[in-house]
Amino acid sequence: MPSVEQLERLLAADPDDSFVHYALALEHAKAGDHDRAAESFDRCLALDELYCYAYFHKARSLEASGRKDDAKATLEAGLHAARRASDQKAIGEITSYLTNLRLTG
Repeated sequence: MPSVEQLERLLAADPDDSFVHYALALEHAKAGDHDRAAESFDRCLALDELYCYAYFHKARSLEASGRKDDAKATLEAGLHAARRASDQKAIGEITSYLTNLRLTG
């Protein structure tokens, strides 16, 4: 995976690349910077509202930041997007994660 610096250079060249925003968000999450991760996931989703796994991973960052209610809301939006995209795999994974969050509080 490219470094944060490399991804930021790619975004400077093409700020509307949803995949690069997604990759940057994953790198921020991996580094434990969940607030910046959530911001990058939001940029990804602003460009492509059907980028289903951005919802999933944004929810993980929100949960890691102690924001379970926001994580649940994100997963609900992601489930809606996955249904619109007819992405059965994303529907299953998002549903499972949302169910687990609801069960744990």
